[in-house]
Amino acid sequence: MQHDLAGFRFWEFDRAAPWDIRWVGLDEHFLTSVLKERQYPVHTPHVCCMLQRDLVGAFTEHTSIARPHVSMITVQHISKRYGTHTALRDVTFHVDKGEILAFLGPNGAGKTTTMRILACAMPPSEGRATVAGFACLEQPVEVKRRLGYLPETPPLYQELTVDEYLTFAGRLKGLTSQRLASRKANVIDQVELGDVHHRVIGHLSRGYRQRVGLAQALIHDPPVLILDEPTVGLDPKQIIAIRTLIKSLATSHTIILSTHVLSEATAVCDRVVIIHQGRIVAEDTPEQLSARLRQSETMSLTVKQPTPDWQERLKMLPGVLNVFPGSTPHTCTIDCHLQQDLRDTLSQFVVSQGYGLLELKPLSLSLEDVFLQLTQQDETLGTDASDYPDPSSSSQPYQRERTSA
Repeated sequence: MQHDLAGFRFWEFDRAAPWDIRWVGLDEHFLTSVLKERQYPVHTPHVCCMLQRDLVGAFTEHTSIARPHVSMITVQHISKRYGTHTALRDVTFHVDKGEILAFLGPNGAGKTTTMRILACAMPPSEGRATVAGFACLEQPVEVKRRLGYLPETPPLYQELTVDEYLTFAGRLKGLTSQRLASRKANVIDQVELGDVHHRVIGHLSRGYRQRVGLAQALIHDPPVLILDEPTVGLDPKQIIAIRTLIKSLATSHTIILSTHVLSEATAVCDRVVIIHQGRIVAEDTPEQLSARLRQSETMSLTVKQPTPDWQERLKMLPGVLNVFPGSTPHTCTIDCHLQQDLRDTLSQFVVSQGYGLLELKPLSLSLEDVFLQLTQQDETLGTDASDYPDPSSSSQPYQRERTSA
């Protein structure tokens, strides 16, 4: 069970043998000192029951020396190679609790490969990934308990009804009969499957099948969701419905949304990671990415009565770098110095010259502009898989066998 206290995240002891605990965001030596101070037997299962009663008080007293919480998902220097082909190259990023991260890139950029590594479906060639503090390679069972995964093609049995399939998925994920009945009712309501829960999945529309796939990812109430292209192939109405649902889930889940649809990243996500040719080329909010790449402030101006030389006269104003003709003789785009707001100067000039001001508004780089600019720059670098070391020559090869789920 996960708890949050004054911005610090930790995990209770796992009752299952062998006796183990994974603390996220708190120092192990600090934890041990707190337990000893409370006279708890640190390495016995009885600690679990005592912690449930008393741990909150212990951490309340010691928050001044606790460390800030770490991310729910961390990816550190992940690479993946298939023979001589490099699918991922030194990928590093993180996702905080309650955040929706867009993993954005063109087809073949490495998005699905990264999602599969996080879902413990394949190992990386190099690097390390963790979900909720558990290593994807060494502790796949613990990761899967805390992870809901919706691949690009939902893993559905077409001949089952929605109820039968969710019962099957819940049992696979270890839910008890009582817990399963409660969770099934919750997710059916959450993803709005109430009208079709008795119908055969093969008879449902593409949008409803996506909802069923999302329901199986949510059935065990995981804190982390990985959604790989969740709106691909849907009509506009279905896309809006799925996006709204994803945004509502962020209140109780951490979400990675893999997509190549730029508008989806803007509409749904808090932060964007752009991947191209297997490498991370940018990571920030859409607004900050736009600001970082923008070379100047840009204004769009529309006037009612332009003169033949009106754009040339605009170029002479202080602070104006350039003026570009618009789609009609009445419009133009004006580049100004960064962090210099010329709207007042421009409006006064247009009015004083009798041009008739119809519209004056600032423009910003769209996510599409940012994406194209970054990927074009990346292609110009000419990186090749041969520039990266062969995994067999690594001083610390990543070849440990995964535990079967």
